[in-house]
Amino acid sequence: MESCMRRHRTTQASSSLPLESIDFFNKLTRLACLLHDCGHSSFSHQFSKVPSIAAMLGTSEPFQRLWAQANISDENMAALYPQRPKKLEHEHYSVRCAWEILLAPNSEQTPYSALDVTALMETTTGAVTPEFSRHAELIWPLLSGSTETPKQPEKHIVRLLRLIVSGEIDADRADYMLRDGFHSSVTIGGFNLDHLLKNLHVGWDPESDWMGLAITPKGLGALEDFVYSRHQMYRKVYGHKTSIGFDWLLRQAMEEVIGQPDVGEYVKACLTDIDEFCYLTDNYFWEQFRLLARKQPNSYSQMMINRVRPHHLHTEESMGTVDQEPIKMMLAERHDLQPEQVVCCALKARFSKIKGAYEDIKVMQKGSNPERTLPQYVRIGEVSNFFHKFEDETIAHFYRKP
Repeated sequence: MESCMRRHRTTQASSSLPLESIDFFNKLTRLACLLHDCGHSSFSHQFSKVPSIAAMLGTSEPFQRLWAQANISDENMAALYPQRPKKLEHEHYSVRCAWEILLAPNSEQTPYSALDVTALMETTTGAVTPEFSRHAELIWPLLSGSTETPKQPEKHIVRLLRLIVSGEIDADRADYMLRDGFHSSVTIGGFNLDHLLKNLHVGWDPESDWMGLAITPKGLGALEDFVYSRHQMYRKVYGHKTSIGFDWLLRQAMEEVIGQPDVGEYVKACLTDIDEFCYLTDNYFWEQFRLLARKQPNSYSQMMINRVRPHHLHTEESMGTVDQEPIKMMLAERHDLQPEQVVCCALKARFSKIKGAYEDIKVMQKGSNPERTLPQYVRIGEVSNFFHKFEDETIAHFYRKP
């Protein structure tokens, strides 16, 4: 947040800076960044891909029960979610957890409204309090470089901060891509985060009523490296045959233990009660794997406990959808197996979304008109064709079913 507000500071005396508002938005954004993924349950994204759990989350019942005992007024509830979602994602749990954390009766009271924090998180409408709106008006000249404040500046600022919390160049991705690359020893496709942040600014174009992230021409290369790094991490790490194979094995083991009545009922109870949700941890499932493995030595749970890697047969990469059945037949014949003994696990990377998402990140250029005080902003596609090169990819790995 601080790096994005750097522009125009040098033109103002320090005494005229809205220090209170700067502190307000910095801390509010940090809170939202820290809480925006707290709704992830056991084993992160793999949790909701387990068929039985996906069925539990595929109705509006968990949402209604999650909020039934919440300390929230009808007005705030309507502001957050005018319509109840028909399907729950981890982002819905993040909002509910954040609300519970910020309003917990035994916790230290925070000066930041739960409504303002959750406004910066996904799935909400972005409704804010009058306090947020007051700070938005105070900080507007600093953010925009303009003395003219539009109607409802808070809407522009909410949209801007949501890009930082959960956008194409958000704090989460900037962190986990470098961390995952380091721990997986994948050095290809790295990017210079410091250089990227130094050249990333807040952009405001009153003519098109646009406020968002803007990159300088000097920082465009760092932004391209950032996108390329993400592309390579998907291809080399997240889509690796061992990673995908263990993801499949994990889902099978979770489905296996959830099939037990006591476990299935407990998981369902945790998904509909925020006080119980925090107990649905990785350790809980590891213990269930151990218990089932002792009863059933040939189970998926036993494979997870002993880290038995699925036997990899073949990899197929395609710019479209991989036709699995002919490949399964071919592999079954080659390895003297039945077709049903060949399992396919596919990762669909929607890289084509990069083009549309990055069109909203504009390039900040010096204006040719000397009378214009604000910079000019051009679509990133007019300056670089790099972001148009990405297309959806499917990485499909085939394994012998244990």
